[in-house]
Amino acid sequence: MARKTDIPPSYYGEPRKFDPSFRGPIHNRGCTDVVCCVIFVIFILGYIALGTVAWIHGDPRKVVYPTDSHGQFCGQQGTPNANKAILFYFNILQCANPAVLINLQCPTTQLCVSKCPDRFATYLDMQYNYRYNNSYWEYYRQFCKPGFDNPRKSVAQVLRDEDCPSMIVPSRPFLQRCFPDFITRNGTLTVANKTVFKDGLGKTRSVIDLRDAANGITSLLDAKEVGMKIFEDYANSWYWILIGLVITMVVSLAFILLLRFTAGVLLWLIIFGVIAVVGYGIWHCYWEFSTLRGKPHGDGDVTISDIGFQTDFRVYLQLSQTWLIFMISLSVIEAVIIIILIFLRRRVRIAIALLKEGSRAIGYIMSTLFYPIVTFVLLAICIAYWAVTAVFLASSGDAVYKVMSTQDKCMYANLTCDPETFSQTNVTKVCPGSQCTFAFYGGESLYHRYIFVLQLGNLLVFLWLVNFTIALGQCTLAGAFASYYWALRKPQDIPSCPLFSSFSRAVRYHTGSLAFGSLILAVVQMFRIVLEYLDHKLKGAHNAFARFLICCLKCCFWCLEHFIKFMNRNAYIMIAIYGKNFCTSAKDAFFLLMRNVVRVAVLDKVTDFLLFLGKVLISGSVGVLAFFFFTRKIPVIQEEVPSLNYYWVPLLTVIFGSYLIAHGFFNVYAMCVDTLFLCFLVDLEVNNGSAARPFYMSSTLRQILNKKNSKRRKDEIAGEDEKRGTYTG
Repeated sequence: MARKTDIPPSYYGEPRKFDPSFRGPIHNRGCTDVVCCVIFVIFILGYIALGTVAWIHGDPRKVVYPTDSHGQFCGQQGTPNANKAILFYFNILQCANPAVLINLQCPTTQLCVSKCPDRFATYLDMQYNYRYNNSYWEYYRQFCKPGFDNPRKSVAQVLRDEDCPSMIVPSRPFLQRCFPDFITRNGTLTVANKTVFKDGLGKTRSVIDLRDAANGITSLLDAKEVGMKIFEDYANSWYWILIGLVITMVVSLAFILLLRFTAGVLLWLIIFGVIAVVGYGIWHCYWEFSTLRGKPHGDGDVTISDIGFQTDFRVYLQLSQTWLIFMISLSVIEAVIIIILIFLRRRVRIAIALLKEGSRAIGYIMSTLFYPIVTFVLLAICIAYWAVTAVFLASSGDAVYKVMSTQDKCMYANLTCDPETFSQTNVTKVCPGSQCTFAFYGGESLYHRYIFVLQLGNLLVFLWLVNFTIALGQCTLAGAFASYYWALRKPQDIPSCPLFSSFSRAVRYHTGSLAFGSLILAVVQMFRIVLEYLDHKLKGAHNAFARFLICCLKCCFWCLEHFIKFMNRNAYIMIAIYGKNFCTSAKDAFFLLMRNVVRVAVLDKVTDFLLFLGKVLISGSVGVLAFFFFTRKIPVIQEEVPSLNYYWVPLLTVIFGSYLIAHGFFNVYAMCVDTLFLCFLVDLEVNNGSAARPFYMSSTLRQILNKKNSKRRKDEIAGEDEKRGTYTG
């Protein structure tokens, strides 16, 4: 007998939750959330204006090209540095860490050069050898300031004015900068087969000093070599990677279509598999308990309270009481699972039937499987525009120069200066060896002072657009699948081009509603990003309360974000069906789900687990096939396998790409099942199976719920078909 939750509320005198005359996606609908739509359009126009302003003021060359001490780009065409694309540091020992190097904040002269030095040399040795051979100076002068041509100038004056470096070391370019050429031989770090060198100031230094000054550079250089090999592997195997991804597409499509016939088998196998695993755990715990209890004067008589707290968990495994607790816990879990299956068996059957119905719907509307390509293209555009705008904003401004001093107590250190008039000031007298060098790009105008705020605005609108793109895809797919559900005779009554019609309705009438829901989610995500930033900044702080508060806020906003995503998804489905505004649709969806909370929980978990299983199964199967192929373990085609440096490069690419492709296909399937589920709940509340209000659910679902549609005359069916022609669209 049907339960009360399966009978329309009107049978019990309760007010109806939906219009009883409803028969499917509304065709004649009006625009919703117009105010939010207008605000959304204004923000998009403002975003375009922000990108234009950033493009006018920004200069991405500041990011692409390294900059010398005078703010000139290395390698820029049309400048004296056109053939000097590499940045050279006069004294790399003054650079404390690689982050300082990359940020161009090293307190030493930086010069653009055409190539890095390939030998150890000092200015003092060069000046001595210059008397006998001019070639020493010709080589050394290319690392001196342009225009300096006085090798007879005293060493003290040259080093004071920083006309030339005190030393040069064998280097090679990385990130367009000269870094020492470290090589490890027999476990010893060397540079050009040397472990010590002269620093040009009368001291003998160890190569370890160079390593400390450029800590991490060795690994970066090794990473570059690995990167080149990886690039070669991609160049040799891209064709086979593409074949693997195509196989994934075919298998994903076949898996979704086969779910129509195998969903029930898979689900029951999983359920009984879990029951069997838990049952084995109970038996194993009982066996361990009996074994320990049977030992004479053993540890079986010792209790957990006797040994107290132990960091080694293996100690507890020697106690019979531990296994007794495990056995009782697993027994409770087993009993709960069995009881749930007994009392929720019909809801599990409903979930299986909806999964099968989802496969059938996709089979009739195959175009939905390719809609994720549209979403991917729109997301790529959003990400590209945000990245370009962020780069132009970051590179806005004029060159700012600061006093760089090698002395720790220099009172002028880090103060702004003018390189044109710096030599006329007394800074060099107070702080000998200090220089006015380029620091970064910035400015004092209103625009430059609010660059950070503009970057936050860029991020917020980017999140808004990304969420809107996803929302548009969800609403479009929901409208297409809803038109399938509300077709009484399938596939005859399914409207032509349901995906395009749904997309047109979403863009024409519900842009404001989709923008409203996307904005709420974007604001929450923005708060999460700010909290992550604060958490990163407070990692080194000793304020435990502040870190605890940030952690709690992060947890709360994480939960809030996932709840909003869940509600937005169902609100978009209701918008696609009824054409109401966002708040009304969200409210209707929420109360509809709450009235069927048990069914929601069962279907959600069943669908998530089955789809996750499908993703892992597909990506894992294709990954195993790729492993056997790239390791030449398939005799038939082993001669076709390309020569690779690292076989795991194409292998991981195939596995990761396969998972993404399967995720894209299965997201469509999940949206299909969610839409059919909401339509099914509406169908139960609106219709009663009579000739005037027949159920639109499949015959399988009607059998599970003991529902029947009354027999109708042909003229009634024809009349309803004519009415449906006004709303299916």
